[in-house]
Amino acid sequence: MVNVHEPGRLEGRLAEWPVLATAGALEVRLAETESEVEAAQRLRYRVFYEEMTAIPSAPMRAQRMDFDQFDAFCDHLLVIDRELIDEDGQPAVVGTSRLMRDVDATRAGGFYTSGEYDIAQILSEFGNGNLVEIGRSCILRDYRTKPSTMQLLWRGVMVYDLRFSIDLMFGCASLAGTDPNPLALPLSYLHHYYPMPEGVRVRARSELYVEMNRMPKVAIDPKAALHALPPIIKGYLRAGASIGNGAVIDRQFDTTDVFIYFPLSNMDARYRSRFARSVGL
Repeated sequence: MVNVHEPGRLEGRLAEWPVLATAGALEVRLAETESEVEAAQRLRYRVFYEEMTAIPSAPMRAQRMDFDQFDAFCDHLLVIDRELIDEDGQPAVVGTSRLMRDVDATRAGGFYTSGEYDIAQILSEFGNGNLVEIGRSCILRDYRTKPSTMQLLWRGVMVYDLRFSIDLMFGCASLAGTDPNPLALPLSYLHHYYPMPEGVRVRARSELYVEMNRMPKVAIDPKAALHALPPIIKGYLRAGASIGNGAVIDRQFDTTDVFIYFPLSNMDARYRSRFARSVGL
């Protein structure tokens, strides 16, 4: 709820703000109330801890919500199905993602990502109010098989970035499991095919660093490796993102994390044209 009504580049040009985009019965919007943020936290709990294998803390289990100290400083994107009513009688939240700009991270005591990666270099280069961390992205199981849901969430993120003149989007994205050996193919593929630029390359914190280069490039089947990646990581790569140095094991979420680096100047021309049209640019 931090930036919902803050003036931005597209102030006055998005007639439905904070609704960012729509597709049939679905819409993606920014949470405006505490109850809407709590709906996102309940969805995160359902996806991460019930559909997947994350381990909740005792307070999370008691409240059936996923939360941390960063939530209060973030904007929360909600994908809402207007034809599905939740237990509170409201249109149901079926997808979510949270966004935190550097101006808000200052008040939060830093970024979530800095707990896993050394991001000092990119903060130095982009830290002028024009970078945003993305995280806690998830979609309800029945909607994950519908490409339109992920596409709508992605459109929402891009409209947000355009409105606040974001130059860089970054964060952690996850592969399922905490044993890197079965993940050798996708990790090695990301390492060899999508490295960040050398001058700004982010590295996993030394005490958490897990080697991603587990196979030589000549041994990689790119098609099989791409198939092994989660849809959200594939979406980032197609749009123009690159990957940091080293993975990190997240035992609470039962995942292996990689660093996503996405300067908006690198956005694929097809994506840029599509999102520009969606906001009338």
